[in-house]
Amino acid sequence: MKIAVCIKRVPDMDVRFKIAASGKSVDESGLKFDISDFDGYAVEAALQIKEKANAGEVVVISLGPDIVQETLRKAMSMGADRAVQLKHDAPVYDGSAIAAALAAELKDGAYDLIMFGRMSIDTANQSVGVMTAELLGMPVMTALSKLDFDGTTVKARRELEGAYELLECPLPAVVTIDEGIARPRYPSLKGIMSAKKKPMDVKPAAIGAERYTLDKMALPPERAAGRIIGEGKDAVPELIRLLKEEAKVL
Repeated sequence: MKIAVCIKRVPDMDVRFKIAASGKSVDESGLKFDISDFDGYAVEAALQIKEKANAGEVVVISLGPDIVQETLRKAMSMGADRAVQLKHDAPVYDGSAIAAALAAELKDGAYDLIMFGRMSIDTANQSVGVMTAELLGMPVMTALSKLDFDGTTVKARRELEGAYELLECPLPAVVTIDEGIARPRYPSLKGIMSAKKKPMDVKPAAIGAERYTLDKMALPPERAAGRIIGEGKDAVPELIRLLKEEAKVL
């Protein structure tokens, strides 16, 4: 089985962010970057599919400037066979424009399965995977927690609140992966060394028309300090008044 996994380089979300002077991006100084969490699950799931079949190829693809090559090399150190960088130096915020670039690369690749993370953890739009599927004319199943294959059919499970769905569709197909399907493996020393020798194609990205752009980024306001309004039942009337008049939640 030939599998493509589309991945994104994102900042570590467990740090305090600052907005860049332009007001349109995050200040990257001092930040650490890695594969987006859900994309990491997709890479691991693809590797496990290949290992179970003892055959096939896993190709990782990422759009961005040359720095994304670090992210692609990490995926190859995990076990992906080769990588493709769709080179584009300026940030792109329109998911449909990104999907157009990915579809242009994927359409002639003869892939049996094209995988995405459910969403990127920095923008959380959950749109690129389904848009890419539409442009390729392929069926798509989203937010999957389990995959299985039966000849030319992919069977999947999607978690719901208090329930789950069982889905299936014919191959080739596009899927987006949720957490719980597999924990990404750590690259071994052997994997890190072999990744340096694996092929990486660098191609100009065929970005689609950008129908919306980012005007401004802003951090949420600092949370106001808490107040103690009293103790016991005597504080209840004042609490209710504040919830009605200030918080306006009643």
